[in-house]
Amino acid sequence: MFDDARFSEWLKAYKRDLPGFWPEERYKWVAVKTFQDNFDINAENLRGTLEASLADCGNLLTTVNRFAAGMLMGFAEQYPDRVRAMLVDLFDESKDLWERIDSFKKECDVWRDETKDWNESQGKSYSHYQDENSITTYLWLRYPTRHYIYKFGIARTLWQEFKTGRPIKRGAYASNVRNDEATYSEIRDRLAADPDLRGILDSLLDENCDHDEALHTLVVDFGHYVWHWVKKGHGIPQPEGGEVESGPEPEDECGYWWLNAAPAIWSWSDIGCDEETTYTLYNDDGHKRRIFQNFLDAKAGDPIVGYASSPTRQVVALGRVTREQDGTYLYFEKTEDLTKPVSFSDIQGNPALANMEYLVKQQGSLFRLTADEYAAILDMVGHEEDAALIEVDEPDEDNCPEPYSKADFLREVYMSEERYEQLRGVLTNKLNLILQGAPGVGKTFCARRLAWSIMGCKDDSRIQMVQFHQSYTYEDFIMGYKPDGEGFALKEGVFYRFCKKAEADPGNKYFFIIDEINRGNLSKVLGELMMLIEKPYRGVPLTLAYRDEEFSVPENLYIIGMMNTADRSLALIDYALRRRFAFFEMRPGFDSEVFQAYQEGLDSDTLNQLVEQVQLLNSEIRQDPTLGKGFEIGHSHLCGRETCDDEWLREVVDFDIVPTLEEYWFDDTDKVDRWKATLRGVFQ
Repeated sequence: MFDDARFSEWLKAYKRDLPGFWPEERYKWVAVKTFQDNFDINAENLRGTLEASLADCGNLLTTVNRFAAGMLMGFAEQYPDRVRAMLVDLFDESKDLWERIDSFKKECDVWRDETKDWNESQGKSYSHYQDENSITTYLWLRYPTRHYIYKFGIARTLWQEFKTGRPIKRGAYASNVRNDEATYSEIRDRLAADPDLRGILDSLLDENCDHDEALHTLVVDFGHYVWHWVKKGHGIPQPEGGEVESGPEPEDECGYWWLNAAPAIWSWSDIGCDEETTYTLYNDDGHKRRIFQNFLDAKAGDPIVGYASSPTRQVVALGRVTREQDGTYLYFEKTEDLTKPVSFSDIQGNPALANMEYLVKQQGSLFRLTADEYAAILDMVGHEEDAALIEVDEPDEDNCPEPYSKADFLREVYMSEERYEQLRGVLTNKLNLILQGAPGVGKTFCARRLAWSIMGCKDDSRIQMVQFHQSYTYEDFIMGYKPDGEGFALKEGVFYRFCKKAEADPGNKYFFIIDEINRGNLSKVLGELMMLIEKPYRGVPLTLAYRDEEFSVPENLYIIGMMNTADRSLALIDYALRRRFAFFEMRPGFDSEVFQAYQEGLDSDTLNQLVEQVQLLNSEIRQDPTLGKGFEIGHSHLCGRETCDDEWLREVVDFDIVPTLEEYWFDDTDKVDRWKATLRGVFQ
């Protein structure tokens, strides 16, 4: 599957040009040797050893818009033991590569949030810059005969240029890293087989360079060479092209822009992806557009954030400048429609964007962004470093969450479209919702699918589910002291941790689902957070009971509780909780179009008769003054089958429905016996 003919052409050009651009690329081999000579994981001064080890990395870790090395060293100075543990885990070759990278990145997310206030007080970036690119750089520096540097744009170019069969797709972080390592290894084997290349490299290396025994650094440089020329649009450079200039990557010196769509004239949805569009430098009256200098400064290739001010104020697209202004127009294209637009309120609430030109001036069309501001917006969108500058492709089905829409919800949950819209509206407006109803009406089944439908995909990483019980405590839920060896240690609870996770990802919605919510003492479990879950107090900090820490429940976290109305052992939920939650009653869905279609698909006369009798039974239950509609028999008892037989239906009657009736009418055996005979009669 590897395109060897194409590879041979690139290798021929690379061998020819390597001596010419060696002065610019030599630092990579120097960086490896410097790291190997200085790094000591057990050094008392971890900050010092990192500073010495990374001293010659150049733009591998630090560019005009990325400060990975500086952020790591700064954190190592504050918390050396913590960073040491992170590095020990990252460099543990007995563990899976991706798991180590992902763990390191998640730890960085946590400390970024913990040090947010300090960073802002020092005027420092809120981003930690420890992405897959920088983390694999650490691995390559530590083990230069085992690993390579992953960079999204380069990995994607190699996949497309050499037809490797190992796709590199946006958002597929785990498979991207693994596929890139496999592709680089395949390239490395081909480079090692060339009879001349080793000799060319050895003639260039000096005493300050790593010898590159496994040629891994050479492979990384070769990948950059291919990407560099493909990005320029020249393809394989020819000899007559003159001296090859490598230098900094184009995006390291680019500008970043925020472009407003003029709602009366055009919108981002009006233009297609990769379709060049013009924006006039002058208004209709011939006057320069506001902030006119920005139009003059924008260069071809500069990334653009596409903002729509109507009908909803939100970032909806990404793009780039295709040609510089010609005195009349600026030329640009949309590279991507965002599946998850970023609301203007989220932009305003991000401290990294507080001084953004658009927020300060808000009058004009094209606004300047700093590199940090652009990176912060990409973080909110959820993109990798190069995402704005590449073509859009379909997500990798093995790594990206499966899409999930309202139509999918309505196919699976026996509810009308009108009721679904009510349910979704109640949750998104109130933020806290309780699904109440009898056992078997599909509350838990509905809750997860409601979350999926609002997210637009089956992303269970943004869903947390717990079940309350009478012994559930504040210490389990928020924070408290738990046994730890011979003593006790302060442990963070499940809700605390999930709030922190949601807070670190403000561009996405998160859902905390509580089964049997009325079985716990909510006032006791929530403590001071009882107020913070209310919509007006979302994002408002409050000092926690166990730790002198200000904590808030983020606005992008939705709470869904489930409550069985047939549970007579429980007191009614208290008023304090009722005031903070919306309540949505779920009823048996036998009459819904989706259930009826499911019923018809099973094509069972016995099932049809049983459903008819259960509906009559529910009518009697509703009219019983000691029961009511909250005790009806739910449809889920008869769901989830692709085929239907009498044996299964008998089990439903004998082991699900009849025991429920015996509990309902424990003091009226005649009524229970009558319904036993009626339900079992459908099998005669």
